[in-house]
Amino acid sequence: VQTKKEETLPPPHSQNIPTFYFPRGCPKEKVNIDAVIAKIEKTFSEFPNERATLEDMGKVAKACECPLYWKGPLFYCAGGERTGYVSVHKFVAMWRKVLQTCYDDAAKFVHLLMNPGCNYLVQEDFIPFLQDVVNSHPGLLFLKEASEFHSRYITTVIQRIFYTVNRSWSGKITCNELRKSNFLQNVALLEEEADINQLTEYFSYEHFYVIYCKFWELDTDHDLYIDRKDLARHNDYAISNRMIERIFSGAVTRGRKAQKDGKISYADFVWFLISEEDKKTPTSIEYWFRCMDLDGDGALSMYELEYFYEEQCQKLENMAIEPLPFEDCLCQMLDLVKPQHEGKITLHDLKRCKLTNVFFDTFFNIEKYLDHEQKDQFSMLRDGEGESQEVSDWEKYAAEEYDILVAEEAASEQWNDGYEAELSPVDHQKASVLKYQMEKRPFFEMPSHLADVDLDAYDYDEDFE
Repeated sequence: VQTKKEETLPPPHSQNIPTFYFPRGCPKEKVNIDAVIAKIEKTFSEFPNERATLEDMGKVAKACECPLYWKGPLFYCAGGERTGYVSVHKFVAMWRKVLQTCYDDAAKFVHLLMNPGCNYLVQEDFIPFLQDVVNSHPGLLFLKEASEFHSRYITTVIQRIFYTVNRSWSGKITCNELRKSNFLQNVALLEEEADINQLTEYFSYEHFYVIYCKFWELDTDHDLYIDRKDLARHNDYAISNRMIERIFSGAVTRGRKAQKDGKISYADFVWFLISEEDKKTPTSIEYWFRCMDLDGDGALSMYELEYFYEEQCQKLENMAIEPLPFEDCLCQMLDLVKPQHEGKITLHDLKRCKLTNVFFDTFFNIEKYLDHEQKDQFSMLRDGEGESQEVSDWEKYAAEEYDILVAEEAASEQWNDGYEAELSPVDHQKASVLKYQMEKRPFFEMPSHLADVDLDAYDYDEDFE
């Protein structure tokens, strides 16, 4: 067989295709890096020996034209945790490299927090940043003496960040995901808002407290893990056993060790509670869809819907309530969701539906199902299109539950007369609720040191299967 000689092609005309992909942000007009560096050097000249401690980094962050609470990441990225200070030369070298390679806030923030060689953030990367927020934000000063709460608050905020920002469910936040989220805007608001509870999306202490108290009531042996029986007790056994089984199957949890032992961690519970109380957000719809999609084919079949509805029928019969036949219920749900393809409901269908909470509650939450049954669909649709856009279901729930905790504390606080009289009424209320809850539910000792915050309960690097 003769080998055919390759014909030499003439060189193609070179075409100048403009760059269209900017993973580290689109370069804007030329930044005068030298002017920025000169401003930073001037700021460092005000410090002894031109060295900045963590307390000084607020001024440095401003010189870098960054929000105030970037001060921790700036300090740690320049190696400040090793010596307790950052020299002007080391900081300038670090920041010059950032300015030359990162062109927007998302790229800069990821660069400051990430491990060397990575281009994404995992959960542990947020710990130093959040510990600095706990230590220095005026809205969290009352936590100073309650160091056992620090790691729990930090864990909660990290889970809320990943719940909202990590839309890929990968356990790795990329620049692009950060760019599409409102997280950095919330970090900037930390500087302007003295009341941390106004920042309801990630940082609210009241939201953390509600989540933690709910978990503590279920975690009877206080080992920071709960099993099926513990979770089943949530909200007076409102969630069906078949759904509890699906949560523990690993469909929406990450900790392989915990799954093996038949338990879920506190971090998993954060995802569960937010999803349970607000079934209209993209993450919560994905959460419950994953649980209901028994065969993982990306669609809910009529068999899967009937599987969950059977237990609802049993519960209703036990309450002496005659259940709607499945065929009638199915017609109602199909009218509600209006799926694009007959015989199956996809994730896309549910995200288009304005009453996904009604759909999900019908199949696995008996209490909320009965609540919905007492309302007419038109009033629910009006609620869905009206005020809930301003105040989410989760925010309403957290505010109500926190008020209940405060009321409990006020009723049992006779012993606390005169305590911390110098605090403002708001600080006094927070401190006393904290103190009361520690009396009511004796807290285990938790180290407050940065290195000891344990987030190893989950496998961050493994994607969901």
